[in-house]
Amino acid sequence: MANGEKPNVTGFDMKKLIAASGQPRYDPWEKAEAWRYTGQFTRWNRFKNAFPGLGIATVAFAGYCAYEHFFMKDDHHHPDGTATSH
Repeated sequence: MANGEKPNVTGFDMKKLIAASGQPRYDPWEKAEAWRYTGQFTRWNRFKNAFPGLGIATVAFAGYCAYEHFFMKDDHHHPDGTATSH
């Protein structure tokens, strides 16, 4: 045993298992599962359809924030920094 490793009582060698269980050369289910990643099921289309209306809502909210910042008057603050009690 190298590097002070303890001997394995069962005889099981994890390094041999990892070397033997690599990617198979041929996947018999490859054609049967190809539809999951093409057409309307591509990663982009799945992400795009997960949040319908998010783009429109984001643009509308940004427009409202810009309108509020530039056009709505704030009556609660005075130029000298003092606040009035109502």
